[in-house]
Amino acid sequence: MRTYYNRIAGQSLERLAALSDGIFAVAMTLLVLDLRVPVSTIRQPIMHEQELLSALTKLGPNILPYFMSFLTLGIFWVGQQTQLNNFTRSNRHLTWLNLVFLLAVTLTPFSTALLAAYITFRLAIVIYWLNIVLLGSMLFISWRYARHAQLLKDEVTEEIFAANQRRIVIAQSLYAFGALLCIINTYVSIGFIVLVQLNYAIAPRFGRLDRL
Repeated sequence: MRTYYNRIAGQSLERLAALSDGIFAVAMTLLVLDLRVPVSTIRQPIMHEQELLSALTKLGPNILPYFMSFLTLGIFWVGQQTQLNNFTRSNRHLTWLNLVFLLAVTLTPFSTALLAAYITFRLAIVIYWLNIVLLGSMLFISWRYARHAQLLKDEVTEEIFAANQRRIVIAQSLYAFGALLCIINTYVSIGFIVLVQLNYAIAPRFGRLDRL
């Protein structure tokens, strides 16, 4: 009975895609909650344009992690959708692998808020990077498992499979290097990670960048 259930459970790619879209949408929306409108207080009243501008500049440490995390979620949403589009169907194990991936998605607003609050702390960068590692690892594992379980479409050649796998490995290597840069300065680390993300989001067609 249990074996039969495991065989028929979690086969709908449509339901998995719908759940993923909803969780990504909520996570992306939660990111913006750390961007609060400056409020005038008795000690710091906002009476003029210059005072408002000064208050807005204090949002800098929050805007940078927000922008970086929105790119992160956008890139991984595209990555997961690409995989789902190349699966013939799902099964119980593949569904749970994607649920763990979505767990990492739901953790992103927390790691972002932590980084925004402690942007000069190396530990905050490391925790944020571990969040990215979990996202990338689950995409890598689900892609490998899909081939092992023969869940990939016939048009997914060995070359396409290897290229997608290589893309994940290279991206994770670049993120790891970016995290290591926090030894120098956390802003240097964040800046490098943002550049990596812009490369994958914009996908420039020149030189070696087009191959990453």
